[in-house]
Amino acid sequence: MATSHAPTTPTVTFWGAAGTVTGSMHLLAARGKNVLLECGLYQGRRADSHARNREFPFRPKKVDAVVLSHAHIDHCGNLPNLVRQGFSGPIYCTPATRALAAVMLGDAAKIQQEDADYLNRKLDRGEPKVEPLYDARDVYRTLLKLKAVPYGKPFEVLPGIEAEFSDAGHLLGSAAVHLRVGGRRITFTGDRGRPGLPILRDPEPLPPADLIISESTYGGHTHEPVDETAARLGVVVRRTAARGGKVVIPAFSVGRTQTVVYFLHQLMNSGALPPIPIYVDSPMAVRATEVFKAHPECFDEETARLLDEHPEVFGEGRVRYVEKVHESVALNRRTDPSVIISASGMCEAGRILHHLKHNLGDGRNTILIAGYQADGTLGRRLVERRPEVKVLGRTVQVRAEVVVLNGLSSHADHPGMVASLLPLAGPGVRVRLVHGEPEKAAELADALRAVGFADVAAPERGESVAV
Repeated sequence: MATSHAPTTPTVTFWGAAGTVTGSMHLLAARGKNVLLECGLYQGRRADSHARNREFPFRPKKVDAVVLSHAHIDHCGNLPNLVRQGFSGPIYCTPATRALAAVMLGDAAKIQQEDADYLNRKLDRGEPKVEPLYDARDVYRTLLKLKAVPYGKPFEVLPGIEAEFSDAGHLLGSAAVHLRVGGRRITFTGDRGRPGLPILRDPEPLPPADLIISESTYGGHTHEPVDETAARLGVVVRRTAARGGKVVIPAFSVGRTQTVVYFLHQLMNSGALPPIPIYVDSPMAVRATEVFKAHPECFDEETARLLDEHPEVFGEGRVRYVEKVHESVALNRRTDPSVIISASGMCEAGRILHHLKHNLGDGRNTILIAGYQADGTLGRRLVERRPEVKVLGRTVQVRAEVVVLNGLSSHADHPGMVASLLPLAGPGVRVRLVHGEPEKAAELADALRAVGFADVAAPERGESVAV
């Protein structure tokens, strides 16, 4: 951990999302200060996640500031734990990220407490109790530290360290972070969005940099066109409804849920999908959708026009938002065809676990995986078509159809990342690939070397690079 005796050369150490997709956390040591880029929750096998998330590899009290790219839980979800353990500095983000983080972190604390209570009821006598990482009070203290800065406005993170946000097009309020330390420039892509996706504006071009910290989630993979994905979504829903089943979609409450609702609305509008009950079973999704409606400055022109003509797109015209627990439980007693969208997106916590427990064993149903599933998660085991999985401590036979639609992802694919980074290629530019599994990062690294980046690497956890 760098201290006031840190070297004068800026150095970045990769403490999260190094060799894996989740738990983004990168520490910049510069001018005797420490700036943390992201503080996300690591999501994977429960025992591994618990240990890694609870203990930081540095002293939180020695971190002077945090810069946050966006509000997904694998990027912001461990901030309250950082505060709980002594961090007292500012946390910089965009206005929409500040609003969404309030929703995300409050929900994360609630889910952790509910999951801990559920698991503690199942413990054998003498087993140690499960404790949540943080509580609502820690979340409140964290939210007080969030400082909102709009896109395109340079700001001082700490004396001698300047930053600016540009639109990353990945999530409402998502940003690429551009840092200046003296004459050195660092760009952190955050999660890079996809051009042409509905709702959000396309990602802005990245400026030149000496060090580029880039995501690599979909290295080696090319997404299908957005229109084809929407059509496939309609086919899956029609096929499942025809056999009397439910479509259960694990989806992040912020971003993915709104995109799926948007597509379903469009399919019904066009007549490609008959009216079918759609339930968004996530209290957080209700609050997140309100945040979406409050930040139209992030919308692309097509979505802005659509909302003028159909203000119910994110409302309750065709969608029933489920908040109360007894209403969620009642969904699993229904026998009519329906679509149930519920969090979490990687099937690691929350109400989606109860829907999977009740619906995986019925061959009429479909589990539609609409985003990346990290190694070690229940979502990954479903993608791998395991014949049985463990859900909430119970082994469940997987008889439901499992469909993967990666075209719904809001991450840039391999060609998209190469196209974004290509204009920055030049002598002396260093690229470090994070937020990707090793084989994905390796494929993207090879492609970047082929287009002119000489110094490309995927750092291991704890590895550092000088700027």
